[in-house]
Amino acid sequence: MSKKGIGYLAFFVVLTGLFFYFVFAGTDNWKAKLPTVSYVKPFSFVNQDGKTVTEDDLNGKVTVVEYFFTTCKGICPKMNKSIKKIYEQYKDEPDFLILAHTVQPEKDSIARLRFYADSMKIDTKKWVLVTGRKDSLYTAARTSYLLDDPANSVEKLDDQFIHTQFIALVDKSGNVRGGVYDALKQDEMKKLSTDIRNLLQEKVGPKGFVNGVYGNAPQ
Repeated sequence: MSKKGIGYLAFFVVLTGLFFYFVFAGTDNWKAKLPTVSYVKPFSFVNQDGKTVTEDDLNGKVTVVEYFFTTCKGICPKMNKSIKKIYEQYKDEPDFLILAHTVQPEKDSIARLRFYADSMKIDTKKWVLVTGRKDSLYTAARTSYLLDDPANSVEKLDDQFIHTQFIALVDKSGNVRGGVYDALKQDEMKKLSTDIRNLLQEKVGPKGFVNGVYGNAPQ
């Protein structure tokens, strides 16, 4: 190759480098990111202190989402023991939150949620327990967090019961990221911890609109 050709090639390489620098400077778009599988739909529930909690309370937070009930003797204690390790790791992060929904709102009153929170010795500003209408709680599990098959909603509401060890992860913009995590599997909780750390460092971006688990497209 002639000196002139080498010069043109070097100029092109430098120009390309400058282009990518200005495109990605000040962003984290160059990093591999967790896939977006859904997004948080509007909701309104009541927490253990009787205060209203909505999707706006998740804005700017990296949020771990779970479903449980206070009288559970099987999955829930094991799940919450596992989640508490995550809580202890990130409770001092200002942009971290855990949102726990009861699946038995007819039994889990505000007072019972408060007692349960006290028994776990958690800061309820960082680990929020909520109750509300059963249909709203279950709809959120199925259409926002993808923790249950939406097809189950065709059953009679009184006969429905979500009992799962799976948890979801929401980024600062209200996007559900990375699919679901099994709280009873140590390797998946290690991955959750890593993913939380990455999302805490990630810059706030737009909401995503992509197909999720069970073929459930966000609406």
